[in-house]
Amino acid sequence: MRKRLRSCSDKIVISALLILIISFFMTSCKQTNKSKAIRILFLHHSTGQNLWDGDRSTFFSKAFGKFSSRISGKLKRKAEIPSLFRKYNKEFHTNYSIDEMIFPKSSPYGWHNYPYDYYNIWVKNAGNETYKDEPTLEILSKKYQVIMLKHCFPVCNIQDESNLADINSDRKTIANYKLQYLALREKFHALPDTKFIIFTGAAQVKSNITEPEAQRARDFFSWVVNEWDIPNDNIYIWDIYSLQTEGGIYFNEKYSYSPNDSHLNIAFSKRAAKLLSTRVIDVIENNGLKTNNRGEKIE
Repeated sequence: MRKRLRSCSDKIVISALLILIISFFMTSCKQTNKSKAIRILFLHHSTGQNLWDGDRSTFFSKAFGKFSSRISGKLKRKAEIPSLFRKYNKEFHTNYSIDEMIFPKSSPYGWHNYPYDYYNIWVKNAGNETYKDEPTLEILSKKYQVIMLKHCFPVCNIQDESNLADINSDRKTIANYKLQYLALREKFHALPDTKFIIFTGAAQVKSNITEPEAQRARDFFSWVVNEWDIPNDNIYIWDIYSLQTEGGIYFNEKYSYSPNDSHLNIAFSKRAAKLLSTRVIDVIENNGLKTNNRGEKIE
């Protein structure tokens, strides 16, 4: 009887030890995955805000929207893109956090985020001090491992190249854009531990752009995708322009806020937010090899 009790006791002790060992390794694995924290920064203005938010509406926010915008706002869902990352972290035990930043701010720099402005802040005025209250890449790269940047849709209103190219000019021409992009690429390469995700320009609806401007915009972003972007570096493309235009030169109005407003509508924002998030995660985990430039998975 004593032998049986001792045998049972030994089995209990061994079982308990096995449970502790298994729990230790499971916890250790989870902590290993969780410990690899990746911080992502999304620099944007209003079109980026559409992407960030996606579809936040609910039945109750719509209902109260008729009476009180303040109450309606409190009843909305959380923003789309950070919600997608939280969901992914929970499912795959990753530790990816994403922040948004208005860049540049309206004051003191001014509400301009075109090729000249990124070049002006990050290349021409590079360093460990802010420029007109805007953070340089030296500052941002110390905090973030992935930096996403975009231009507002007026980037597409590209003018005729009647003047010689000037890297220090804020005139919207293909020649100036190319010089500024080449300088930015060199700057990005100088920070190899940071991954940069560059949006092609947000497109304009037909009513807000001339046909020659729209043609020049397509030519420039085709150059960005096919020539400026080179393989096996730390720069990746997210081609929002092709998602918006679907092979044309204008923002497809079924995706726009209105025929006269080039902001994204809610349905397109939600779809694009998912594609962007998929692209970012693939860039982090696979150097962008399992998605195309639009964020669609490669089979």
